[in-house]
This record gives sequence, C-alpha cells and structure tokens, in this order.
Amino acid sequence: MEIRLNEKTLHYSVEAYGKTWTWAASFAPSITFEQSEEVVYFAQARTITHKPWKTGVGKGVLSHYEGFEGPAEGLSFETIVWLEEATGYVRFEWVPLSESQAAVRAVYWPGPMECQQSGGYTLLNWQQGIRIPNDWPVATTKTPFNGMLGTAGAYMPWFAQVEPDGAYLAIAETPSNAGYDIDHPAGGPYTHMNIRWEPSLGRMAYRRVLQYRFFAKADHNTICKSYRAYALEAGRLRTLREKAVQAPGVANLVGTAFVHTGIKTKVQPNSEFYDPAEPAKNDHVTPFSQRTEEMKAFHEAGVKKLYLHLDGWAEPGYDNRHPDYGPIGEEAGGAAAMKELVDTVHALGYHFGIHDQYRDYYRSAPSFDENFACRLPGGGIPEHARWAGGPQSYLCATQAPYYVKRNFKALEEAGIALDGAYLDVFTCNEGDECDHPWHRMTREECYAYRQACFRYLLSKQILPSSEEVNDWAMPSLVFCHYAPYDFMMTEPGSERHGIPVPLFNLVYHDCVIEPWMMDRVSEQEDYMLYALLNGGAPYLRRDAAYPNIDGAFGGLSVDLMQVVERCRVVSELHEKVALCEMVRCDLLTEDGSVQQTVFSDGTTVTVDFNQQTYRID
Repeated sequence: MEIRLNEKTLHYSVEAYGKTWTWAASFAPSITFEQSEEVVYFAQARTITHKPWKTGVGKGVLSHYEGFEGPAEGLSFETIVWLEEATGYVRFEWVPLSESQAAVRAVYWPGPMECQQSGGYTLLNWQQGIRIPNDWPVATTKTPFNGMLGTAGAYMPWFAQVEPDGAYLAIAETPSNAGYDIDHPAGGPYTHMNIRWEPSLGRMAYRRVLQYRFFAKADHNTICKSYRAYALEAGRLRTLREKAVQAPGVANLVGTAFVHTGIKTKVQPNSEFYDPAEPAKNDHVTPFSQRTEEMKAFHEAGVKKLYLHLDGWAEPGYDNRHPDYGPIGEEAGGAAAMKELVDTVHALGYHFGIHDQYRDYYRSAPSFDENFACRLPGGGIPEHARWAGGPQSYLCATQAPYYVKRNFKALEEAGIALDGAYLDVFTCNEGDECDHPWHRMTREECYAYRQACFRYLLSKQILPSSEEVNDWAMPSLVFCHYAPYDFMMTEPGSERHGIPVPLFNLVYHDCVIEPWMMDRVSEQEDYMLYALLNGGAPYLRRDAAYPNIDGAFGGLSVDLMQVVERCRVVSELHEKVALCEMVRCDLLTEDGSVQQTVFSDGTTVTVDFNQQTYRID
C-alpha cells in the first residue's frame, strides 16, 4: 500500500491491492463559518508544511496549517494521514491546535474518492440501507438530518464504495459531530461521498478521525461484515442473547406480532397540525375498554403472540405536556380501566408497552423551565410548535434519566405492569447539545444519557424501544418502532434513490427486534416481502399518530383473517431467525428485484418483488 500527497492540490491518493483511489478533481479541502458566507480553503494558509510521520505502529504524512485570514484568523491545525501497519487500515486525522475568531460551521476533509466505473456503486446507511449504482437515474444530493451521523440519515457511521477492481469502507471513528455529503446527479456517472466535521459546543476542540479499509474485491456483504467486526471490537455489538441474560423477557418478543394504537388525541390550536376545518381530527378519545375488547378479538382470531404499543394513554393526550405526562387518561376510563387492559393483555399471554417522550419539552408542562431546556452556544433555545402539544423546546438529556425514574415509578405504583416502553425519537434524531452551565452537554454525552434511560428500563425488566435503530444504541436497545428502507417513508410510487439492501441488518440483525410494515400499498408493492427478507417481526396493526408522514400512507384493504395469516407467516420465520446473524444478502438480479438472505442457522429467504412471491428454505 502507498499513500501519496500532492502538495500543490493538497489531494491524497491511496494505492491498495493494485488500485489507486484518488480524490475527485473538483474537491478542495475547505472550512465554512457561522455568520459568514466566505469559504476558507486549506491552501489559503500562509504557512503550510509537510513532513514524514512515523511511530512504532505506522507511518504517513504530517501536515501543518496556520496563518489564515478573514473568519479563519487565529485558526491552526494539523492533518495526519497514516497507515497502521498491523492492519493495513489508513487513518485520516484532523487535529485542531487553536480556534479561529469566527465559529467554525464545518470542516470538509478528507475529500470524496473518484468512483465512476461501470458496475460500481455506493453504499449509504440511509435508514436500513441503499446501494446506489454509479449510473442510477435518480439524483441524490440531500438526505434526512443533512446526513448527520447517528440519525435516520445514517444508522451507522460509515459509507463505502465498490468498483469491479476494488472497494473501500470509510468509518467515522469520531462520529458524534460528523455528517456526510453526497452528490449523485441523475444518471451519474459518479457518486461523490465525503465526511463533514462539525463543532462541539461551538468549538472544534478535539481530533477527528476517518478510518479507511481497502479491499481487493468486495461487495456489500464484505463491507458489512468488516464493519460488524469493527462494532464488535468497539463494544457496540451486543446480541439479543446477551441482552436476554439481563432481561429474560427479550425471549417473549421473538415471533411476536405488534399492534400500535392509541387512546387520546389532543391537537392544540397553536400546533402546526391543528386543523380548524375538521375539529374531529384534533380531539378524539378511545376508551381503554375498547382496546381491551380488541385484544380479545385478536386472540379469538388466532393471534398467539402479540405486543401492544399504546399511544396517548395519559390525560394530556398524545405528544402533549411531556415530560409531565400524567395522570392516566380519565376520559378513557382512568387508572382502573388501563389496569384492566394491561391485565387482560397479560391474561391472554400477550405483552404491553407504552409510548413516552423525553426529548420534546413542552411549554405546557407544569415543570417547564427554560433553565433545563437545551441552550445553544451563545444563548437562546431552539423552539417550534410542530407536534400536537404546541410550543416546545428540547429537554436537556442530562435531565431525562431523572424524569424516566419519576414517571415509571408512578406507573408502577398505579399497578401498571409494563413489558416494554418506547422512548420516542431518541434513535432517529441527532444528539443534542446544551451550553447551560448547570448541565453543559456535548452530543456524545447526549447519546450516553439516552442510553442511561434505556439501561434504567432494562434494570427494571422493562424492554426499551425507540423510534428507529442506531449504531450507538445497540448496547442497550432491544426493539424499535421500525427500521425501514428510505422509500417506505415516502408516498408509494415515489422515485427511489437506489436499490434497497439491508445494510443495517447485515451488521446488527441478531442485536435488535425490528417490527416491519405489512401494508400491501398497491397492486405492485407488498411490504410483507421486506419483512420476510429481513427476518423481522410483523405489524398486525399500525395506527398512524399523524396522517401521511412517517410511512403512514395506507394501502389496499385486507380483512382481519388475511392480516392474521400474513402475520403468522412472518412471525413463524421470526421465531426461527430472530436470534441469528444475517450472514449475507445477495441480489439475484442486477436491479435487485430478486433478493435472497441467508441466516446463520441455514435458513434462506428468497423474494421476487416484481412477481410478489417468496420462498423460505
């Protein structure tokens, strides 16, 4: 292997296994700043030096940059690009030495690799995962959360590119304040992927590292298994079998069908979702007793294992007044009726959990205090009024474990026996920062506090769930609301940004239980096939909290007995493979319309999305 630096362009290239990977010619390393439109390029430093770097474990190039003008005045930093001799991994390290006068918005370095060979593709961890051929006809330039790692836009902190004569995997070893940018024009012929380093509490205070692994020949399976090894080494790969040692109830979710429904909707007039033309949409209550009868009906229909996820169970209504969410909904029957529902669920052999929320911090909450909302560097708090509860900020995650303990103690005292609990948005939204001196918090610390909430639930034998999945949460998360492909979150028939491939499950299938949408959304598309391909759990019923977002677009009508039968097929497969590693996923046709997954117990699932058929061997 060889690392080369072009001292004129400041571009790097790496020769590995006979292939030379070079940065895109259009790229120039740069820095952007808050409150400034000016872009400062590395090459504008008055002093730039390069020298060999050698230690007992590797060697490379050390570069020094200082003497910038404009918003970058005062900034100095070094870059170290080196080969770890024991592994063959190449690390690109950006090391701050002094801060600039203006606050940095982002550092763009290292640059995107050229990837435009026929047959080449990019692997992107946009939710469950997509594979973007270099000549894919749909343009991709923007992803959820602006590509921030640790969000729905990047379940795992890596990207990869594969060409016929080689491949690389780029892993962000310091992912908490990082994102990626992607440039894939319609029809290609290339896809450019680069990392973006952002500040922490307004400062670029620590070293940022992007690790590259190069391969002579690879596909998406090779890449995912290499990252699985990294996750194991980093301590993030904790399997369901391991989690079951601490919480034996994990076994109860294997082969379970999920029901997601609610009790009370209350959309405040100052919410963006308020509909003045149709008041019935804004206020609705379903008695606990009705949900009790529905559970009995599912049992009579032959559903053997079921998990009930209940929204809007408290008096304020769904997405209102968090974190002060009590008392149990009086309009729906009160604590006695909720307890009867829970007791009935358990008597039927089913399992019960609630929706809860410890990020959205509503001004209507009696305990609301701006001193405990996330404070931005320089002052102020972020606010909006999108959700049902109206005006809100974000609760500093340092406070979340206290509220979790308080609220779940109250439920325990009311006799509500919980099998699981869903802490909303933790695993799909970016980590928050807080600059309040009482509880200053970085994004990395925010993820740790969110994990502390999950761990507390586990300690109480309450299985933790959240909206989606994420690499950072794998040590403690047991299940989720869903872990969909990106296209499932848009209206059926929308253009796709690539071929859906289960990148996340190729790494973490045996670590988390994922319920899958089961909608037959059109005559041409049946989401049940994706549930089977991924060895996931089925949604028996999924009532949308908000219409026409988050994949809630409806579909073709299917009667109850058909729904139960479809779920039975998926549940029986989940019973077999839930605790198994997904060994590989092969595209049996070039366009990915026929795919096959293989699990570690030997089970093979083949689906044909065009013909809407499946085979389980």
